[in-house]
Amino acid sequence: MNQSTGTIPINAHIQKWVKDVAAMCQPDEVFWCDGSEDEKERLTKIAVHGGDLIPLNQKELPGCYLHRSALNDVARTENLTFVCTDQQEEAGPNNNWMAPAESYEKLSKIYAGSMRGRTLYVIPFLMGPAGSRFSKVGVQVTDSVYVVLNMRLMTRMGKIALDHLGNSDDFTRCLHSKADLDIERRFICHYPQDNTIWSVGSGYGGNALLAKKCLALRIASKLGQKEGWLAEHMLIVGVESPDGEITYICGAFPSACGKTNMAMLVPPPSMKGWKIHTIGDDISWLRVGSDGRLWAINPEAGFFGVAPGTGSNTNSNGFKMVKRDTIFTNVALRDDGTVWWEGHDDPVPDNAQDWRGKPWDPEGGYPAAHPNARFTVSIKQSPTYSPEWEKPEGVPISAMLFGARRQKLVPLVYQSFNWQHGTFLGATLASETTAAATGAVGVVRRDPMAMLPFCGYNMGDYWGHWLSMGKQVTNPPKVFRVNWFQRNERGRFLWPGFGENLRVLRWVIERSKGGGNANETPIGYVPQATSLIGEGLDVSKSDVDQLLSVDRQAWKNNLKSQSDFFDTFGDHLPAGLREEHRALAKRLNG
Repeated sequence: MNQSTGTIPINAHIQKWVKDVAAMCQPDEVFWCDGSEDEKERLTKIAVHGGDLIPLNQKELPGCYLHRSALNDVARTENLTFVCTDQQEEAGPNNNWMAPAESYEKLSKIYAGSMRGRTLYVIPFLMGPAGSRFSKVGVQVTDSVYVVLNMRLMTRMGKIALDHLGNSDDFTRCLHSKADLDIERRFICHYPQDNTIWSVGSGYGGNALLAKKCLALRIASKLGQKEGWLAEHMLIVGVESPDGEITYICGAFPSACGKTNMAMLVPPPSMKGWKIHTIGDDISWLRVGSDGRLWAINPEAGFFGVAPGTGSNTNSNGFKMVKRDTIFTNVALRDDGTVWWEGHDDPVPDNAQDWRGKPWDPEGGYPAAHPNARFTVSIKQSPTYSPEWEKPEGVPISAMLFGARRQKLVPLVYQSFNWQHGTFLGATLASETTAAATGAVGVVRRDPMAMLPFCGYNMGDYWGHWLSMGKQVTNPPKVFRVNWFQRNERGRFLWPGFGENLRVLRWVIERSKGGGNANETPIGYVPQATSLIGEGLDVSKSDVDQLLSVDRQAWKNNLKSQSDFFDTFGDHLPAGLREEHRALAKRLNG
């Protein structure tokens, strides 16, 4: 076995761990990644030669490539994702559980010899700014050059991570192998007690880019509970008013509910002088600052966004940023070497290969791009990129949004009464499912804080941690629920969404400062219609009234499903959430 470390001084703890992994997986070569541009060029050539990447039209899309994943490997496989703790109740009913000893033994047999004939790549990576008390180091080993090139975009990779770590043993050990891509031998296992992740049998981003959901949420959420901070599935955006004041907002939305669009929102023509500053589109790590506020960083360095539905009308900034240096996964390939997907600006192509690499028939009844097709791109390519992303202390958060996809029941926006009630709003979040995870699409399911698939421990204890954080934060952010997806009886969306969502954010900012007009309702503070209606908004008064209405009977009907969901957490459900549920019932019946 060949092994090269270049000129990087390697931490002795990392060296020992990699040696042990190599002895099990038996690669032909070990390649230590340094994150340099020369390395990127070398690995890109390897990826193209091996068929992992298809070069695109370099005149139209410079630095861009297409990857096609295995047909059985196109989304997160939540049913094959496990949290491995000594006691099952530590993982909670929100996670699949396997005993650590059992899972280590089972996966070790799959890993044994899995990298013969392959290269084992060692990827040191930093989550968060260098020198920040927020930041964490991980080391991923993988036999996928596609994973390496994506991790280059998604993390701060190479020397910067090793410098941050120094001689410490405090890093997340991330082992990944595609093995044989057999779904019967696919497992994504998390070991909070060992700060370790083992993933085998998948090459798809959410299962294979272990810095992302696996470390930044599942492992980090448990670290946050232990160390007194929050790891959340939240965007971070700065909203600048015409007078130059910037207010920072976090927002939790399940996948494909418009989170990336909102992170780089384009203000409507009628709201001149407003600007958007993107800190992150997916993950926030939050700590209490000396001023009693919550301060947030985005631990990632890039976007792993959903391509279908991304166009100039929906997310013009996102559409612009993927014109160069982007890795596309499972989109369609046109005969001129450019890419296409449903929702793309260009018309439906006559000649294209679908995401599987087969000739696509527009009349065939199936999409050209997979519904969960992705783009991976550096955050710095966003036209709305904010250099505050680099700040070690993060940015102060004034408001938190919990949003989901609901055709009825949930108003366009409403505010919680306090932090505990806000935790309750997050805990009772439910959304209609999308193609980002395997399973049926369009089913309403509970997704507390948009974290149900990503919380690395018992969610009842996680809610308890939220409530305890509220006691530490003397100046907490205001908490809101939003829903851009209400429809009328004919199925038409009532709210235009996209840039017009800034009208909602304007009210949110006013409320976070103690202003803004609102009506108190049983579910929270709902804006008065005049707070949203204004010049340039093409929504009737009656539609706005419907968007802001609270149907008491429908909410009463919803109480039992909330209670049934809470019951699944037994004694781990914090008393504060049960109190909020009873208080809601009382207000609805009052």
